Amino acid sequence: MESLDVAQVAADTTDPRAGLRAVASLRTLADTLELRQVEAGLRSGMSWQAIADALGVSRQAVHKKHARRIDPTIVVPRRNA
Repeated sequence: MESLDVAQVAADTTDPRAGLRAVASLRTLADTLELRQVEAGLRSGMSWQAIADALGVSRQAVHKKHARRIDPTIVVPRRNA
């Protein structure tokens, strides 16, 4: 099923079970895409703070969520380096 179709099912309140499953699928997709973009940002030299600003969250929040999930080959500069 295409993402747009899943979003339409998630927005339709006539079948809550299907809607909730669709919401869960969208959440998984969004989390996967967010991680890929965080990795891309780090690879391009963005700081955790710049990534956090783009996501509208704190630096601590984005670091806590993604620091252990990112590709280990990505060189991440230390804050006080």
